[in-house]
Amino acid sequence: MRYAAIDIGSNAVRLLIADIIENTGSVSFKKNTLIRVPLRLGDDAFIQHYISEKKSADLVKSMHAFRNLMDVYKVTDYLAYATSAMREATNGEEVVKLIKEVANIDLEIIHGSKEAKVIYASHADQSIDKSKSYLYIDVGGGSTELSLFSAGELMASKSFNIGTIRILDNQDTEETWNEMKDFIREHTRGFKQLLGIGTGGNINKLYRLSEEENDAPMPYNKLRSLYTYLNSFSMKDRINVLGLNHDRADVIIPACEIYLTVMKNAGIKQIYVPRVGMVDGIIQTLIDKNLNS
Repeated sequence: MRYAAIDIGSNAVRLLIADIIENTGSVSFKKNTLIRVPLRLGDDAFIQHYISEKKSADLVKSMHAFRNLMDVYKVTDYLAYATSAMREATNGEEVVKLIKEVANIDLEIIHGSKEAKVIYASHADQSIDKSKSYLYIDVGGGSTELSLFSAGELMASKSFNIGTIRILDNQDTEETWNEMKDFIREHTRGFKQLLGIGTGGNINKLYRLSEEENDAPMPYNKLRSLYTYLNSFSMKDRINVLGLNHDRADVIIPACEIYLTVMKNAGIKQIYVPRVGMVDGIIQTLIDKNLNS
């Protein structure tokens, strides 16, 4: 069996095709193909609150291509979720209808709390000590999802309209930053030695740049040094000298700022980076759904 996950984010859209492995009662998956298209829907959504005809056409073309790939790979089930940018676009539902008509893909625009649940379903915590307390930090183009876990139990979870594209477009507000800091302080106050778990494309890239070995957590000081190092390069040099992709070279700076702010306010000294994201969570959600049906 093969499942597919489509994630329509504020910075990029992704398709993950995964092979489903059944082994004596347990079901897992192996990534087969991952495609990422840097559409930047957030540039429209956060400034005009509307997906332009140009971006809408590009999105529909991408979904049509994804549909063709899913057919060629003989995908047996899929889920397609859209997050922050499509949530904020006044014509989000129109675009959803167009995608259904042209690409025959059922797309659901999900709210922040469901997004946090799906990201948690990615099983980012499989290799960590369940008895400890962790703050999940997922930074996207349009929003940041925070979920606090202690001894494997979800204690608190919230989505904030703070994201990399939003910051680049000056659409983040001091009020939202303060709201996020208040949430962190209120819910992490009683926890000693809280650890971070970071998900999303930017933290995955930062982790690779940090050259930590054997899945070791990245220290706060290392992340802060990386931020200073990356910030010393111009956008052009981040692309030409450091080899970052065009659509990663600018967002990686605000992403650092968000992770550092969250870690500092929560007193987190180390962050684990399991290199999973929304698409992994969607595949796991499909597995769980089909196991229980």
